[in-house]
Amino acid sequence: MANWYFLYGSNRMGPLDDAAARAQAAANPQGFAWREGLPDWVPIRSLPELNPGAAPVPPPAPRTARADEIDYRIVGQEMQFVEVELDPGESAIAEAGAMMYKDPAVVMETVFGDASRESGLMDKLLSAGKRLLTGESLFITLFTNKGTGKARVAFAAPYPGTILPINLPDVGGQLVCQKDSFLAAARGVSIGIFFQRKILTGLFGGEGFIMEKLEGDGLAFVHAGGTVVERHLAPGESLHVDTGCVVAFEPTVDFDIQTVGGVKSMLFGGEGVFFANLRGPGRVWLQSLPFSRLAGRMLQATLPGRRREEGSVLGPLGNILDGDGY
Repeated sequence: MANWYFLYGSNRMGPLDDAAARAQAAANPQGFAWREGLPDWVPIRSLPELNPGAAPVPPPAPRTARADEIDYRIVGQEMQFVEVELDPGESAIAEAGAMMYKDPAVVMETVFGDASRESGLMDKLLSAGKRLLTGESLFITLFTNKGTGKARVAFAAPYPGTILPINLPDVGGQLVCQKDSFLAAARGVSIGIFFQRKILTGLFGGEGFIMEKLEGDGLAFVHAGGTVVERHLAPGESLHVDTGCVVAFEPTVDFDIQTVGGVKSMLFGGEGVFFANLRGPGRVWLQSLPFSRLAGRMLQATLPGRRREEGSVLGPLGNILDGDGY
C-alpha cells in the first residue's frame, strides 16, 4: 500500500492510502501527486493508478530558456563575493549596492521592476509592486556586457556568511527565500512574493506574511549568514528550526510554526516562543548566523555600561582589581 501526497498550488495533502488517493483524484484531478518511487511530482491525470482506464496525459513540451546563461566563481570564506562572467550581450541583475567591481565593458543601468524582460508597462508596475511589498527598492540594477569579448562583474555579500548558488530548474523553477537574502541572478529570473496563508505563521514565523519567491530557468545567488546546510526532507518528515535560521525552501515544503514547549521553556529557554516546523517533501536551506542575531549581539555589546572585558573570569570584580574602579 502506497502513501500518496497531493499538491494543489501551495497546499499539500497526505499521506493518503490507495483508496483515499483515488477518491481525492476523482474529486479534484487539477493538481499533482507523488508517492515513493516517483522521481518528482506528477500531474494527477497522468497517473493510471489514480485514474483507472484513463490514458496518461503527455508531459508538457520543454519551455525555451529565457534567462541568460552565466558563468561564475565564488571567492572567499567568511566574507564571500561572487564573480559573474558575461558573454557579449548577456546581463545579470543585482540588488542596489551589491556591486564590488566590474570591467569597463559592463554597463550598469537602473531599471524599474526586476528586469525579467516584461513586455508592457503594467507588467513592470506589477513587478515593482511585488518588490515594494517585500521591502525592497522599486528599482534593480542591470549589468550588461556591451563589449565584444567576455567581461566580469562581481557582487559582494553584505555581512559574514555564505553565498548559495541555486539553479532554478533544479528546484522546479521556483524557490521561496527570506526577505533581503537575494543577492544577484541572471537576467530573466523573476523576483516575486510568497504569502504566508496561515495567520500565526505570518505573525510569528520570523519573516512575516511575505517572503520572496524567485522564479525562472536561470541561476540565482542567495546570501545567508554564517554557514549554510542543505536538508532534503522526505514526504511527511519534519524538522524544527529557529525561525530566523530558515534561508530558503522549495514550494513543496510546508512551512508552519509551533510553540517551543511549556511556559518555562518559553521564558527562559532563550529560543523565543515559537520555532519553525518544516515538513517535506522538498529541500530546505538553513543558516547558522541570522543577521538579526548578529545585530542583536553587536547592539548588546555597545549598550552603556557594557565593557569589552565582560567575558573575564573575574567579571565586575576584575574591573576593580585592574584599577578602573567601574
